[in-house]
Amino acid sequence: MNQPTGEMHGKVCIVTGATSGIGKVTAQALAQRGATVIVVGRNQGRGEATVNEIRANVGNPSVVLMLADLSSQASVRQLAQDFKQQYARLDVLVNNAGAFNMQRTLTVDGLETTFAANHLGPFLLTNLLLDRLKASAPSRIINVSSVASQRGKIDFDDLQGEKSYSGPRAYSQSKLANILVTVALAKRLQGTGVTVNALHPGPAVTGFGTNNPFLWRIVFRTVYLFIGISAEKGAETQIYLATAPEVANITGQYFDKKKPVEPNPIAKDRAIAERLWVVSEQLVGLAT
Repeated sequence: MNQPTGEMHGKVCIVTGATSGIGKVTAQALAQRGATVIVVGRNQGRGEATVNEIRANVGNPSVVLMLADLSSQASVRQLAQDFKQQYARLDVLVNNAGAFNMQRTLTVDGLETTFAANHLGPFLLTNLLLDRLKASAPSRIINVSSVASQRGKIDFDDLQGEKSYSGPRAYSQSKLANILVTVALAKRLQGTGVTVNALHPGPAVTGFGTNNPFLWRIVFRTVYLFIGISAEKGAETQIYLATAPEVANITGQYFDKKKPVEPNPIAKDRAIAERLWVVSEQLVGLAT
């Protein structure tokens, strides 16, 4: 068992999608540094097993489970409410949960699942927790995007894929949206002490995408076989953004391999970023 190092003692962190893969590695890394870590997952049994495993591995009892389905706005709102009732501060929010769906499905809110889970869920959660993040400044928001964002575009005429749906296109759009709202939020948070950055974790072998039909599961596994990296390697950049002193004042950037890189040019279009922000507020019921 590794003992906590204590460098993040007193800090409170949330990691979504933390019951497996890079989210789990990230949660353990933060717990190793002495933070209180909220592991967010959808499954009670798997969540409890993850929490117990991390506690045992690092000797930090301050690892707790909160259940939420990021594709459900009611679930996200409940998560934010439950968190605020129990914690007065939030130092790090890692929006890690994500999904890839080859077939178009709808959430309980009647929204396309990939867009809802990958973009709207974290967008809503972040906004609901902004008061805690501001009160705890300096604090950090980390949005897990993907290199797939390079192929993305925001189709405002068909955000939900009603006219034409493609799994890869929907995923690329949602991951581009992650960077666009990072840019828009960084602008809104100027002077607050809260930073927000996005990142590409790399093709980590985590079982991601294996919820799809058989042929696509084979495709994912083949890709992982040839270019996959470990979950530990894939989590390095988000752990870096959550903890490294040298990025404490960097905001609105897109990182790969722990370095800022140029995103899809669309991601730097302020007009698109602002339009997406307004549309997203409307879709999650935050518009005033």
